[in-house]
Amino acid sequence: MKYSSSTTAVPEVPKVPRHVAIIMDGNGRWATKRFLPRVAGHVKGVEAVRTVVEACVQRGIEYLTVFAFSSENWRRPEEEVSLLMRLFVTALEREVAKMHANNIRLKVVGDLSRFDAKLREMIATAERKTANNTRLTVTVCANYGGRWDIMQAIGKMVAAHPGATDYAEEQLAPHLAMAYAPEPDLFIRTGGEERISNFLLWQLAYTELYFTDTYWPDFTSEKLDEAIASYQHRERRFGRTGEQLAKAK
Repeated sequence: MKYSSSTTAVPEVPKVPRHVAIIMDGNGRWATKRFLPRVAGHVKGVEAVRTVVEACVQRGIEYLTVFAFSSENWRRPEEEVSLLMRLFVTALEREVAKMHANNIRLKVVGDLSRFDAKLREMIATAERKTANNTRLTVTVCANYGGRWDIMQAIGKMVAAHPGATDYAEEQLAPHLAMAYAPEPDLFIRTGGEERISNFLLWQLAYTELYFTDTYWPDFTSEKLDEAIASYQHRERRFGRTGEQLAKAK
């Protein structure tokens, strides 16, 4: 699929978002509130991912992108980072076969060079196994940052056009980490914070933003429906006036 930018063209506005992007925030606070170790929240959070994947399939959503581990998350306590890495391995071992059986494609984007060789090979194997699946594309952003994404894309663009002194969006877009997906229609952040936190900075230019106080482990298919309902009541103008929208209908 050719990447299309909402700043250079007016995309179609589907009633059900084609692409939902989520910052899954609140795992640690969910656990602390229950006097549990923080890792218990992350384990429960994996269950919530499974629930939302199933809900996306049922609702006809084509792309789901989740922020699993940011480039800034390395600043967390070493023990928590280590547990998160082990949880990532466990999730791949348990979920990939199920995803493949349900025609779901898995992509993992980010600077994977900091992960150990075993995890990198597991990711590559999972991506190869599910590469031709078409029902839903689930992208896991791991050691990802929006600024990293833009900078690595710039490097590739410059290398592809040696000697050029002027560039256009269309030349950069194919080198973004998620060039295979349309821009998100709906962005959801759980946990009560209202920040984008270096997530898909380029791609969220015209995405509808939805924030909820619900901690990620408590995010259900009903909570997803609430976010979709909010999206459906938005007027997506893409720079146009309300009058132009009315005439276009």
